[in-house]
Amino acid sequence: MIYVTGDTHGDARRLSQSALSRLREGDTLIVCGDFGFLWDGSAKEEKMLKDLGSRRYNICFIDGTHENFKLLNEYDEDQWAHGKIRRISGNLRYLMRGEVYQLQDKKFFTFGGGESPDMAMRMGTGTWFREEMPNREELRRGMENLRKAGFEVDYIFTHEPMQKTKEFLTPSGGSAALFTALNTYFDEIGRQCRFKQWYFGSMHTDKRVSARETAVFKQIIATE
Repeated sequence: MIYVTGDTHGDARRLSQSALSRLREGDTLIVCGDFGFLWDGSAKEEKMLKDLGSRRYNICFIDGTHENFKLLNEYDEDQWAHGKIRRISGNLRYLMRGEVYQLQDKKFFTFGGGESPDMAMRMGTGTWFREEMPNREELRRGMENLRKAGFEVDYIFTHEPMQKTKEFLTPSGGSAALFTALNTYFDEIGRQCRFKQWYFGSMHTDKRVSARETAVFKQIIATE
C-alpha cells in the first residue's frame, strides 16, 4: 500500500512508530515536501535518519521550500522503482524531480520544489537555497519522462499545486506574488496528463479539493 502525508518539517512525532503503526513491510509513505529531517548534519539528525531508514516500510520524500539542498545533494543518485532517487539511509529515500516510478503495480510522477514565502528573511540567515526553485533542465526532464509514460500515471505527488488550485485555496484568491512559473507548469501537466489523484503538501491543510486533487498535511492517508 502507498500512503501519503504532507510537510513534516522535522517533527519526529509525525513519523513516530505509533503514528505509522498501520504501515506494514513493503508499504511506502510519501511525504509531499518540507521533509525537514535533513537540515543541520548533526549527530542527532544522523541518528534519526538511520532510524527512519531502518523501518520495515519505505519512507520517501520529495523536496519542498524548507530543505537544506547542500546536504541533500551530497547523497549519490541511485535507482529505485524504475526512477532516480537519492538513498538517504536504508529504506529512506529522496524522490527526485520529474521522475516516474512504478511501485506495487502503480505508476506515479514526482516533482518537488517551490518558492519560499519567507525567502527574504531566510536569505539573511543562510537558510535559503537557490535550488528550491526547479531549473529549466528539471522542468524539461519532467515533461520528457511524462511523455515516455504516455502522459498517463496513477498518482502525481508535488509540493506545490496547480495555479488554479492554489488560487482556490488562497484567501481572497491570493496575489500574483504567490504564484510562480512552477504553478503554471503544473497547470500544463494537469491539462496534458491523465491521472487518478494529485497530492500536494504546501498549503498546510488536509482537504479534498476536487475529485482528482487532495491537499495533504497532518493526515496519513492511503492512496486510492
